[in-house]
Amino acid sequence: MARPRAQDHEEKREGILRQAAELFAQHGYDRASMAMLAEACGVSKALLYHYYKDKEALLFDVLALHLHQLVLAVREAADPALPPRARLEAMATALLLAYREADAIHHVQITCLRLLSPERQDSVKALERALVAEVSAVVAELDPETGRTPRLLKPLTMSIFAMLNWHYHWHREGGPLSREDYARIAIALVAEGLEGAKAALRVEAQS
Repeated sequence: MARPRAQDHEEKREGILRQAAELFAQHGYDRASMAMLAEACGVSKALLYHYYKDKEALLFDVLALHLHQLVLAVREAADPALPPRARLEAMATALLLAYREADAIHHVQITCLRLLSPERQDSVKALERALVAEVSAVVAELDPETGRTPRLLKPLTMSIFAMLNWHYHWHREGGPLSREDYARIAIALVAEGLEGAKAALRVEAQS
């Protein structure tokens, strides 16, 4: 008969994942060992291996859980009753709030995804594409012409992610600019720059 899971199983697992992300970000995936992680978590190696059989399984769950939570966050923020720009602002705010306390995970996502097996990379990339698709759909609603122009829609969508994803490099909590403020700025730059972006493509096509 299988042993029932402890009531705090998921809480402990998420704690292990957070600590793993910190170690991978600080020391690098190759140098961070399961022994180091067990010590950082204050558990035995045997208990750690009860949750994860190896570092790659840990890395995969760090990334997959984070991205799954981001997808849920933007879906919950995207109130269909809101006009497209307000919806984009809400989605951008949801992402920046979800990024709080997740700098290490974000760094690991950028630097360590390639270290997963091809199958696991595909699973993580599918979550990344799902996240991008949620935002892209609302950018397309913001301007019908942009929605019909893939070579414009994709760059504008990815520009939003570029602004949000690198925010952690310079933003300081408690500073003069809140996460909500910056979400509005990022979306304003895209929404109010649409006509200029379309004009730039027309000029390029004519040259």
